[in-house]
Amino acid sequence: MPHADLKYSNDLELDAPQLLAEVEALILRHDDGAGACKGRAYPSKAFHHSHALLEVAVLRKPHRDAAFMNALLDDLTALLQSYLPSGCACSVALNFSSDYYFTGQTG
Repeated sequence: MPHADLKYSNDLELDAPQLLAEVEALILRHDDGAGACKGRAYPSKAFHHSHALLEVAVLRKPHRDAAFMNALLDDLTALLQSYLPSGCACSVALNFSSDYYFTGQTG
């Protein structure tokens, strides 16, 4: 179950729910067994320079090798940039969840 956190300066007019839904769909195109991507958006009222940061964490799996991660990173970056105005700073971090990480659902 991947996680996506979108942090951005609130002067950007982003459709965060749509962007997060597209992040989930993109991950599933790369890995149809990834499952739902839990997404959260954090617009910031206090910032220095307009900026968007997309952080995505996935569980470590044998098929998620360097080629997989680089291809996913490239597509996530292109997706985020498609939502931003020209010249806007953006960053994407694609990480593996810790070995000591639990994900599941309650009762």
